[in-house]
Amino acid sequence: MLRRLEIRKLSIIIVALSQLLIIKLYAYDDGDFQVWNTEVEELKINQDAKIALEQEFRWGGSAKEFYYQHYDAGFFYNLQKYLNVGGGYRHVLSKSKGKFLIENEPYITATLLWDAAGFKFDDRSHLEYNHFDYKDDTWRYRNKFTVKLPWKFTKFEIQPYLSDEIFILFDDSQRLSTNRFSAGLGMTITKNLKGEIYYMLQDTKNSGKWVDINVLGTKLKLSF
Repeated sequence: MLRRLEIRKLSIIIVALSQLLIIKLYAYDDGDFQVWNTEVEELKINQDAKIALEQEFRWGGSAKEFYYQHYDAGFFYNLQKYLNVGGGYRHVLSKSKGKFLIENEPYITATLLWDAAGFKFDDRSHLEYNHFDYKDDTWRYRNKFTVKLPWKFTKFEIQPYLSDEIFILFDDSQRLSTNRFSAGLGMTITKNLKGEIYYMLQDTKNSGKWVDINVLGTKLKLSF
């Protein structure tokens, strides 16, 4: 009986996510549909410290054109049970007018973590310096709030989550430049391999106008 109830809950969540994706795709006719894929390798140094390597690839124009990639290396440390800090460097290549342009992003992060009534929360602050060869450099602050729901399904421990991330750009003026809302499912594939599939609505302010894109994303994380 309990197993059937869990399967029913999981089915409802999957259907809801599917409907959300379909609604957004047709509601934003002027918005683009994209596919993002992220791969992470984590190497634990000890119980509190780890090195993380990340690469991400994005396809836009109705997921037909490969236009973005980044490579990230970072070090992270648990100062307390509820506080993780870190820093790293991200190398970004984004396509513009048929050419990949380079951006360098050193960054620092601090993440608060806590539990309440079975829900798991984390609130990440991320400050980065954006260095370009083709325009003025900028600073950018990102804050991402995530909540994991207190349900896990099947032997893969499939767990739904929601997140929202804001980007504040420090250029001529301090301004909100991007917002990302995500709904997804995390899962444990093997002891050392975890995965995610998610839908994300990204709103970006461009020349005074908010532009929407719809993203179907996947993520794999391998830990050693």
